[in-house]
Amino acid sequence: MNVYRVSKTAGPETRVAIMNLMMEQMNQLGDPVTEENLLKTIDLALTEKSGSEFFVAEKKEGGIVGCAFFNTGISLEKGGAYIWLNDLYVKKSERQKGIAKRLLLQVLYWAEQEEYTGIELETGINNAATKRLYNSLGFYDIISKRYSRSL
Repeated sequence: MNVYRVSKTAGPETRVAIMNLMMEQMNQLGDPVTEENLLKTIDLALTEKSGSEFFVAEKKEGGIVGCAFFNTGISLEKGGAYIWLNDLYVKKSERQKGIAKRLLLQVLYWAEQEEYTGIELETGINNAATKRLYNSLGFYDIISKRYSRSL
């Protein structure tokens, strides 16, 4: 298993593989997104100026089976640059093998090397397995209410 940061110059094969994996997640969540729009978003995220990053877990035989996607920002509260983890997803058939943990550990290592001051994320309140993973790596609960609006 190889876990690595995806290059901003990644070719179409890698971008489509990420799109296929993340499409699986979107379908499970019931989010209405087309492959075309998802691929456009991945392309946008992989531009040099985007502030977005992908890390993937790739098997020698089986291709990309896991993905972490995040955006970077600046936080007054955190006193510098931080990460907002948008997605951490592992293919359903590959779960319970430590892949999500390996992805997240690689993101944390990279963030420390790049001198980020923190990482935040959200997960469903009933997702016990994910909460165990995050808690095992030092994440803690923040009680808040998130709001959203499409433009």
